[in-house]
Amino acid sequence: MTTAKPELLDRYECNGFRFPDRDYYDRHVVFDHVVQMASATQRERFEAVARTLRDLLTQRWIKTAETYDRANPKQVYYLSMEFLIGRSLLNNIINLDVEQFVRDDLQSDPRQDWKQVLETEPDAGLGNGGLGRLAACFIDSLATLLIPAIGYGLRYDYGIFRQELVNGQQVEHPDPWLNRPDPWEVPRPADQVSVPLASSFAVQGGQINVRRGQPMHFLGIPFDRPVVGYGGKTINTLRLWQAATPDVFDFGEFSSGDFFGAVSDRVLAESVTRVLYPDDSTPRGRSLRFIQEYFLVRCSLTDIVHRFRDRGNDWPALPDKVAIQLNDTHPAMAVPELMRILLDEAKLGWDQAWDLTIRTLAYTNHTLLPEALEKWPVELFEALLPRHLEIIYEINRRFLNDVQAKYPGDEAKLAHVSLIEESGTRKVRMANLAIVGTHSTNGVAAIHSELLRTKTVSDFAELFPDRFNNKTNGVTPRRWLLLANPDLAKLLTDAVGDEWVTDLSALKKADALAKDSGFRGKFLAAKRGAKVRFVDWLKSNAGISLDPDSLFDVQIKRIHEYKRQLLNAIQCIVWYNRLRTNPKLDLPPRTVLFAGKAAPAYRLAKVIIKLITSIAKRVNSDPATRGKLRVEFLPNYSCTLAEHLIPAADVSEQISTAGYEASGTSNMKFMMNGALTVGTRDGANIEIAEEAGEENCFMFGLTTEQVINSRGWYNPTWHYENEPETRATLDLIFDNHFSAAEPGIFEPIRETLLAKGDYYMHLADLTGYVETQQKVSALYGDRQAWATKSIHNVARSRKFSSDRTISEYARDIWNAKPCPVE
Repeated sequence: MTTAKPELLDRYECNGFRFPDRDYYDRHVVFDHVVQMASATQRERFEAVARTLRDLLTQRWIKTAETYDRANPKQVYYLSMEFLIGRSLLNNIINLDVEQFVRDDLQSDPRQDWKQVLETEPDAGLGNGGLGRLAACFIDSLATLLIPAIGYGLRYDYGIFRQELVNGQQVEHPDPWLNRPDPWEVPRPADQVSVPLASSFAVQGGQINVRRGQPMHFLGIPFDRPVVGYGGKTINTLRLWQAATPDVFDFGEFSSGDFFGAVSDRVLAESVTRVLYPDDSTPRGRSLRFIQEYFLVRCSLTDIVHRFRDRGNDWPALPDKVAIQLNDTHPAMAVPELMRILLDEAKLGWDQAWDLTIRTLAYTNHTLLPEALEKWPVELFEALLPRHLEIIYEINRRFLNDVQAKYPGDEAKLAHVSLIEESGTRKVRMANLAIVGTHSTNGVAAIHSELLRTKTVSDFAELFPDRFNNKTNGVTPRRWLLLANPDLAKLLTDAVGDEWVTDLSALKKADALAKDSGFRGKFLAAKRGAKVRFVDWLKSNAGISLDPDSLFDVQIKRIHEYKRQLLNAIQCIVWYNRLRTNPKLDLPPRTVLFAGKAAPAYRLAKVIIKLITSIAKRVNSDPATRGKLRVEFLPNYSCTLAEHLIPAADVSEQISTAGYEASGTSNMKFMMNGALTVGTRDGANIEIAEEAGEENCFMFGLTTEQVINSRGWYNPTWHYENEPETRATLDLIFDNHFSAAEPGIFEPIRETLLAKGDYYMHLADLTGYVETQQKVSALYGDRQAWATKSIHNVARSRKFSSDRTISEYARDIWNAKPCPVE
């Protein structure tokens, strides 16, 4: 790259950087790929830019690690099955504060195209939804706040899956994001970890069978990625583990003609990190997922303990130097694993080991859904991790003795809080284990934490009242405003300064500008600019054409009944029917956009996707709705799609059944970008309405208490029989109006809504939801009034920065302090 301007070079040297010259970039293109510059592909050019940036940050990355080793601070270790980090190039450029320099440099090279460089990078296949995106925001904030931290996850070969729509139905394909070398990661084979299992596996007749009593072990190979804090002062590490086998090739079996047997151990071992969340609807899938979670815990805790001891610390200092955060129940095996290390390797007594374990570990709960509170069959522990099961049994024995002493004769309570579920197939309750074995259990929104404490695990809250707390989620404004929405970011910086990038509370100064007609005009121009960029990007990437002057009504989430994409689809039919009846209905043009993936084994979620695409096909081709209503399901939802779509959204659909969404984070991103929330009083929606003011949101629907209290008598058939518009709308689905070529395909929808009782209460909230959408349409017609409310949302989004959330974790749970890098 060309030599930096003197003032830029001085600035980078002041920050500990010296930007590479053009020769670095040229050398990476030519020598990494052995090609002439003129014939290099866009992928090769992207890799060269990324490696040049990695060269720039490497010394600071090394210095960060050296500082932590020398200063020996308390360090945070964040364990998560997901890190939905998306693309890294632009994020790292912005956090290093070298964006304009790189843009200018690439624009001076006729062989490069800035947009193509950015579009060439694949999204890292390391996550699926809100859990993984939250983890990514958290590690960004940890580095920006100068807090010593390492994220631990798995290096999936294919991520979750690549979603394709075939005849309107979801079809899953592998997501080969690692087909080409990832320029950001650094393999660390010297730090590999051995992962033992008490049983091994054999392939016989095409089936994988467990061989009990024949131990095996495989390896965890770490790959490190830089986590660049804003300003580049601290560069923390995301360490991802890949599974491998010690002996990749059995020469004897190969020579005897068993060609598959010669590599079967390698194939089986590598399956552990092949995909995120393997289908657990089969015994083999459950076994793989169980091993996957143990693999993450074993590798990570081995690495953590090695760092702790390598810095000269004694065992009693463990909670003073190490804070391990379990992101949901997936890493809950950290409780028995840490106990195993302290008992079997450190040779500590039980009481001391248990005290150190509890004070070192903390647990974040992300759900109130029973199916998400994991339970693993005891037989899996018996076959694969018998020592861990012994430890769990002993933890449970001592715990139940304490409970019995406090509540003598209360057998029901004992059965409810036990770590072992005795009914049916005996299982280990991982959420119970996580609560008992840690010093902190936090929810992720005020209402979620309250329901967790008073409903879901109320017995534990009674036993350990001081352990329960709330940490409302947040998102990083660097990724979701500065990077994703450059026009709005510039407008805000021009108006209030750039302090908001690292202190979102600075945006409160923009609140008064909602009254300024000139600022409102600029705000609306920035919104339209974002919509035009999204429309252009979508046309280029998906071949879908949209009207940027229509109202963009957006719901982007994992497809699940409780998130109620079905409710949104039904209201689309309501408006479709009204427009067919009265084509002159005065409504602003509306584009309803859905995106999200359904779990491969979740049949009803897939049927909902098919319904949405079928509605879209019919609505978009009907002359009565043309130019007034459009419906689209955007395939293969990803972090990159969200970065383009969220800044363009006018309406944020947050319509889960009250009491089921733990928090949500997309609601925060939409708010930060000026979309108005249409939402139920669920998760963080409640706090968004409190911060923005309910007058600046569109809240509707049953409350959590109303949902709970109506369980005994709610009858969805009443709505169908007594509400003519509801009946007419549903009959279009049931009578194959949207499925003439596939009659009966939506029968599961009828069963869910009527025959099975509409558990998530779609019909109870439908009328109120449609009335709310009428209010949305009326307000959108007054562009100045709409802009006023949008500006208030942006200016009052300060609570929902992940910097605030991480500061609270560091203060209240981890007792972790900043450790500036010299």
